[in-house]
Amino acid sequence: MQDDKFPGWHGTTIIGVKKDGKVVVAGDGQVSLGQTVIKGTARKVRRLSPGGHDVVCGFAGSTADAFTLLERLEVKLEATPGQLARACVELAKDWRTDKYLQKLEAMLIVSDGAELFVITGAGDVLEPEHDVTAIGSGGNYALAAARGMMDTDKTAEQIARDAMAIAADICVYTNGNLTVEEISA
Repeated sequence: MQDDKFPGWHGTTIIGVKKDGKVVVAGDGQVSLGQTVIKGTARKVRRLSPGGHDVVCGFAGSTADAFTLLERLEVKLEATPGQLARACVELAKDWRTDKYLQKLEAMLIVSDGAELFVITGAGDVLEPEHDVTAIGSGGNYALAAARGMMDTDKTAEQIARDAMAIAADICVYTNGNLTVEEISA
């Protein structure tokens, strides 16, 4: 049950764009508490290198919860080197069935450069149909903008940056201070 007296942490936008053998994951830097911007320079996109295999992750939701999930994902990746899909499914299974993990409020976008997934607390591991995915409060704005640019000559990074700029113009919980990570297959 939500406490209506506490305004709650809100917002972020994370996007993943896969194009021409590259994947770009970008995220804004805004952290808000109610109607107040607490921080504008948060890093919500990280590169993990378990067992020498690079994976880029972006997260939306509670920071502590997201870091817990990133640590768990890193363990799964170490146990299944080079098998991102399997590690994601194993994390989603744990997240869905473990009483402690079930309470975590976050979502992840992950990529190894070849595959791109969204992992949710509902036990979902989703691979986007159109090589673009987005999460967070401005996710739908960024997703729509990016999908509209996929058939242009723009690179994955240009699409991600332009889509995030559009989301930042629309969503009050998203800013233009980006962290951008690119990874190739």
